[in-house]
Amino acid sequence: MPQPMKQLDPGASPQEWFGNELRNLRLEHGLSAKALGRLVQVSDDMILSIEKGKYPSCRRDVAQRLDDVLRTGGLFDRAWPMAFGNRDADRKRADADKTSTGSGERSAQVPAGRILGRDEPTLRPGSHEPVIRRSFLQLGGLAAIAPLDLTEIFAPAELTLPANVNPGHVDQVLAAATAISGMDNELGGGGMVRDVASRAMQWSAGLLQAQVPEHLRAELFASVSRLGIVVGASAFDAYHHDDATQTFRFAADCAEEADDWHLRAKTYSFLARQAVWIGAPDDGLTYAEKGLVRADRLSATEQAMLHTARARAFGKMGNVRDTMAAVGAADEAFARARPAEEAPWMAYYDEAQHNGDTAHALFDLAILAGQDPGRAARRFGTAVKGHTDAYKRSRAISRTKLASLIMAKGDPRQAAALGHEALDEVGRLTSRRAADDLRQLGRFASKHQTVQEALGLRERIAATVSA
Repeated sequence: MPQPMKQLDPGASPQEWFGNELRNLRLEHGLSAKALGRLVQVSDDMILSIEKGKYPSCRRDVAQRLDDVLRTGGLFDRAWPMAFGNRDADRKRADADKTSTGSGERSAQVPAGRILGRDEPTLRPGSHEPVIRRSFLQLGGLAAIAPLDLTEIFAPAELTLPANVNPGHVDQVLAAATAISGMDNELGGGGMVRDVASRAMQWSAGLLQAQVPEHLRAELFASVSRLGIVVGASAFDAYHHDDATQTFRFAADCAEEADDWHLRAKTYSFLARQAVWIGAPDDGLTYAEKGLVRADRLSATEQAMLHTARARAFGKMGNVRDTMAAVGAADEAFARARPAEEAPWMAYYDEAQHNGDTAHALFDLAILAGQDPGRAARRFGTAVKGHTDAYKRSRAISRTKLASLIMAKGDPRQAAALGHEALDEVGRLTSRRAADDLRQLGRFASKHQTVQEALGLRERIAATVSA
């Protein structure tokens, strides 16, 4: 049963008056928050936050686009200075005061027991992540941290932030994203990689509170978005799913602030993949569709990436027709790819990656819907051959899935040989996803009680994943 909408109090503040008017006009036009967000080119979360008076720094161009879509005659543009202009001015004055009273560097610490003015969140059962670190990533996006004092964001260990952002800081964020992405692909998202990623994310998000020259603003938000995608992917691989989801959403907000459709698409691709992985394929399909909004602004490779996410969602549902259609759309888009024109961080999506990703969707059809396993097997084989040592995790996962497919639908002895090759590689990773794929292979192997090679593989898998 749907939850009733929160009652708004337009007299409580200019922001809540603005939000109340927005909700009333949205409902008059029969639009959902998602539909309005798509028309205005922002997230539905942002629309709902503005309506509730919880989004403290709505950009003026967003207000103007709301006027255009809702045909208000300029209502929101005229109301913007009252609702948000003073806050921007107050924040700039506060930043200037901080700059004048201190040197060029400042240290950020957390008051005991509180983060961002909220009670410490309760850990889920079985979680060992320190509350103080998790809290930053549970805040629900840019709106939750952007207007608040940095001294409330960071863990007790001191982190030094500049008072003014310069191009070198943007370069540092991008360098951190590149380095962490490399470690994550080679080693997996757990262990040291996880700790490095969390620290880098905290520091980089903190830059959003410093004084930023207007000409650097979009670059800074884009760089933080890029890092957020990398850190979210690392958390996803380590099964810190709540952290991953919040970091991806934060990255999406930053991408929208930077007006970067490419980073936005990448963020929604990851949200889709994660949702499918954790058993919510319908949510995954929604994320993939959101990423494909204004597909004309995306590169062919980015379109292929998002169609692949749709295919994986349909595959997990056992929907043969739509899975095959999505795989076809992904193949068609990838055939138009121009790698030389892609952003550097899309270089990973090559022939090996495309074949491995689409093979996952076809794997589910073979297992869940009795479809031809050969289609998935051929693509997994291409992925295994094409992935270099820089993408050991992807190669290991594709090899494991190929072994599982053959173990379930083909020769268990051939599958066992492939499984041992996968174990040789997976055993050196800190990837929870890779470990879960091994467990699945072990379950398929356990069905061949009379095949010694399959039983031996199962025993080795049990010893590896429990180590």
